[in-house]
Amino acid sequence: MKIGFDAKRAFFNRSGLGNYSRNMLQLLAQYYPEHAYVLYTPSTKDTLDFTMPNAHIQEPLGWANRKLKSLWRSLWMAKDLNRDDIDLFHGLSNQLPKNIEKFKGKTIVTIHDLIFLRYPELYKKADRMIDTRKFRHAAESANKVISVSEQTKADLVDFFDINPDKIEVVYQGCHAIFQQKASVEAQTKLQQKYQLPADFLLSVGTIEARKNIGIVVQALQKHHIDIPLVVVGQPTPYLEEVKALMDDTTNVIFLHQVPLADLPGLYQMAKAFIYPSLFEGFGIPIVEALFSDTPVITSEGSCFPESGGDAAYYIDPTNIESVGEGIQKVLSDSSLQTKMIEKGQHHRQQFTDQEIANNLMKVYQEVMK
Repeated sequence: MKIGFDAKRAFFNRSGLGNYSRNMLQLLAQYYPEHAYVLYTPSTKDTLDFTMPNAHIQEPLGWANRKLKSLWRSLWMAKDLNRDDIDLFHGLSNQLPKNIEKFKGKTIVTIHDLIFLRYPELYKKADRMIDTRKFRHAAESANKVISVSEQTKADLVDFFDINPDKIEVVYQGCHAIFQQKASVEAQTKLQQKYQLPADFLLSVGTIEARKNIGIVVQALQKHHIDIPLVVVGQPTPYLEEVKALMDDTTNVIFLHQVPLADLPGLYQMAKAFIYPSLFEGFGIPIVEALFSDTPVITSEGSCFPESGGDAAYYIDPTNIESVGEGIQKVLSDSSLQTKMIEKGQHHRQQFTDQEIANNLMKVYQEVMK
């Protein structure tokens, strides 16, 4: 097969959709090198350090396409797909070109989440309208929709009335680096670099209202839990709300510019990982913690039972008592921690590179029948 991808996010986004795109593309190159891959991107200038073996990178051709790159990507790309004899086109990040019906091959789109519809108050009205139009068009136009969780599949059915038979769930994995054990020396260097205490509770994710780290601060204070909280993630205005909740008893360390290479060691050093998000499409940090053999405390409901399975300890992310009791229970019970880690080692097998690559290729082959 000759497979084309909307690869803009792979080249320009450092997290989220970018991580998903890079991971999926690299897995395909590793496990299915017999296929030809074409990565469509508006530009190759000032990109992230990303390469994919056995792939051709295609920028827009022609004066108009080069000058109006965003329109090329969102409106006009189908002409290029036909020119390049693409058999299958995969929109990796929630959208397909407007003129995709002119493409002669098959199409797939990955829809990551519909959080902007579930929690509209967290998004600007204009952004919600634009995303609703783009996501709906992609889901309705594609031959097959990939959702990253059963939760997202249910949302596609509920909000867009997409036939569930058209939707295939293909879970995400995490970067292979999380499957590598950080040496004692490497962990010591990280502890010195970030001035970390010997024991700490870890949370990873953008510091925004939906991720809900503020309730962990409140729970630590109310229950007098004496352990530092390390929060790794890009700040938003919500950070100031979190700081306003802190009193003199709370030790919170915020780390905003942590490179990927340092993350596995931080996970492995933590006593436990806490992820009190209100809603996610999948929850990759939970999987990263499972591969790090770190006990996971996360929210009940949404997609979290899919990513955490029976390995996680579940809390009500809107209830301070529930959060505090969950932290105390996990930190104080070494036997429970051991059981959580063992269950995590079993549950994470469905998120291995080979499993994800196989599941993705099965969808491709089914569409091409």
